[in-house]
Amino acid sequence: MQGLGSDDLVLCLLSGGGSALLPLPAEGLSLEDKQALTRALLRSGAAIGEINTVRRHLSRIKGGRLGVACHPARLVTLAISDVPGDAAIDIASGPTVADPTTCADALAVLERYGIALPSGVRAALRAGAWESVKPGDPRLAGTEFRLVATPQASLEAAARVARAAGVRPVILSDRLEGEARDVARDMAALARRVVERGEPCAPPCLLLSGGETTVTVRGDGVGGRNVEFLLALGIALGPRGGVHAIAGDTDGVDGMAPVAGAVLRPDTLARAAALGLDPQAVLDSNDAHTLFARLGDQVVTGPTLTNVNDFRAVLL
Repeated sequence: MQGLGSDDLVLCLLSGGGSALLPLPAEGLSLEDKQALTRALLRSGAAIGEINTVRRHLSRIKGGRLGVACHPARLVTLAISDVPGDAAIDIASGPTVADPTTCADALAVLERYGIALPSGVRAALRAGAWESVKPGDPRLAGTEFRLVATPQASLEAAARVARAAGVRPVILSDRLEGEARDVARDMAALARRVVERGEPCAPPCLLLSGGETTVTVRGDGVGGRNVEFLLALGIALGPRGGVHAIAGDTDGVDGMAPVAGAVLRPDTLARAAALGLDPQAVLDSNDAHTLFARLGDQVVTGPTLTNVNDFRAVLL
């Protein structure tokens, strides 16, 4: 960004996936090493906020650095949120906004999850050599940041469809986080309350949620946090009938597979058993995509050209 003046206008368009698609490693860090660190974090079970804290401090463009490069031009950022809470610093790792986290925070995340560090990374983070742009930096004064699409908007759209079909929607949250299988167990407990006690709504009702779960990869399967959620939900519910659910990533790709997600049906576990599949063993190997593919219950949308995080709906 060269030759910009105070009379210039810079329009920055951001969406989910920007963290991966906008790499410019910190000085002295190779792209290959940064990719390896990111892959390790994604497999570790770290939350997206923790991962992006690291990304901001291993970059020459994230963490407000792109915004500083635009100074003294007027900068307007229009963003599609794919993160729980719509935090500006986490959408594409915040290239145009100030970052209150530090190199020490990034190092703490890496150490918390036991991530092996390339030579020089630990020393650079300890010394604060890759510090991001902090709140109060005058070069970001007067910049604008606007959300144009959010996870909550997708849930509200689904709620309107449910009402039109005569089903009461209940939006639980647009920012659910945690291990996919743990979130699934909590959702199963809530489903039982609905069926057995009519709380917080009496059937028929639709439980809607968004956010971004995580998966600590221990097996050698394809992965995918949304299908892992669905399979864990089916296992937690057991033979209880009458529950249908769908979960998927709104960009059309769940984990490493070109599949948005899948559908859970009341007879999913029975059909899996009939094919000789052990749902718990499949879950333990992080290979739920394979199970849903065998059942013909995958949801394949292709690239949706947007990303407002994960979408989950449980129909009771």
